[in-house]
Amino acid sequence: MHTSSNDKIFHCSLCLQLISVLALFALASNLSVAQEYVLDPDWPQPLPEEIVWGQVPNVTMDHEGFIYAFHRSEPPVLKFDTDGNLVDSWGTEWIARPHGFRVAPDGSLWATDYHRQNGHTVTKFDTSGRVLLRLGARGFTGTGPNTFNGPADVAVAPNGDVFVADGHWNNRIVKFNAEGRYLLEWGKKGSGPGELDVPHSIVIDARGRVMVADRSNERVQIFDQEGNYLTEWDQFGRPSGLFIDDNDVLYVADYEVKRGVTYGSAEDGAVMGFIEGSEAEGVVVDADGNVYTGEVTGGESGDGMIIRKFIKQ
Repeated sequence: MHTSSNDKIFHCSLCLQLISVLALFALASNLSVAQEYVLDPDWPQPLPEEIVWGQVPNVTMDHEGFIYAFHRSEPPVLKFDTDGNLVDSWGTEWIARPHGFRVAPDGSLWATDYHRQNGHTVTKFDTSGRVLLRLGARGFTGTGPNTFNGPADVAVAPNGDVFVADGHWNNRIVKFNAEGRYLLEWGKKGSGPGELDVPHSIVIDARGRVMVADRSNERVQIFDQEGNYLTEWDQFGRPSGLFIDDNDVLYVADYEVKRGVTYGSAEDGAVMGFIEGSEAEGVVVDADGNVYTGEVTGGESGDGMIIRKFIKQ
């Protein structure tokens, strides 16, 4: 069948219009994703001259909405209001090298110290810095019921049971009751189901499952509270920090492979999005969905000694 030159021109014109529409649609989609979280360049406010930022392995938030940076400088705990103003600081007397930092259901704060010589403790304290309970013995390492070797993080269940990711050198999860009495433990170094290689962060989801950031194995492993292996997810990169918000969304900080924060369903692991602009080790989310990250290493996204806020659009 003969096709005229006018027909060819008409079809080419339609093709170009279709390509333009698709390109605009793709651009709009990308902009929508990119703008879902926007970095707040003015948060936090500058620190007093006598305080210098150190590495920030973890961040947390108390029940009143104050945000805390757990950083490797003096004093190790920095407390900020929602506008980013420093309102309090403490911790020099009880922490040697900050690592895990998390709020418990009862409003208490929990911190881990993994200093090689003077650390290996897990401490519970109130929001003014008063020590309430300590697990482990400063400067003593081991695999016993009350000794650790590089505790990386801690999570507390609604009934008060405490789960310690004894992760940097022991590769185990240790469970205690609310009074600090040893109950059980699980895990050993390896890459098989239930085995661990640097369990670096730990959270408890709405179903009561224990989620462990098995960092060197590049997966999140999921257990019941007796240590029975349930499943694992490998779609979140090389996980360093975990947080689950009130909407049952899991946030996974990865400063080594993905170099950002991946978030998705805490129920089934379906990935929902990615936040770039911070090579995060720790992450926490406020009631409005704003994301705060802590950084320990410099790179393309910054010098690695700061807490950042990303505003949810």
